[in-house]
Amino acid sequence: QVQLVESGGDSVQAGGSLRLSCSATGSPYDFSGDCMGWFRPAPGKAREKVATIERRGRLVYADSVKGRFTVTHDDAKNMLYLQMSDLKPEDTAMYYCAAELGSCTLVAGTWVPGDMDYWGKGTLVTISS
Repeated sequence: QVQLVESGGDSVQAGGSLRLSCSATGSPYDFSGDCMGWFRPAPGKAREKVATIERRGRLVYADSVKGRFTVTHDDAKNMLYLQMSDLKPEDTAMYYCAAELGSCTLVAGTWVPGDMDYWGKGTLVTISS
């Protein structure tokens, strides 16, 4: 059973920076097949894809965070990171780490995780103006 544990959430002022971490245990990372990334709730939908690494290192970012957030993965440690800069109040959310292992599901070329994939419990990011 894979376990994902997020950390790094905090309360910071707008314009500040945070680095979130997701520790994955229980299965080795498969560069060619796995998908991992960060999600957050958003108005009108259950979850928004924030930043993901999808098969062989392909990076996908939400338009709202491009140029401000950077997602990386340490393959040896199986650690996923989200470096967040120039934070805005609208970035306030619970951030969840998710993973789908082995030929992750791609719809129209992008990863679409399901409820039965692996999810962490989240780490809270609060940005004040």
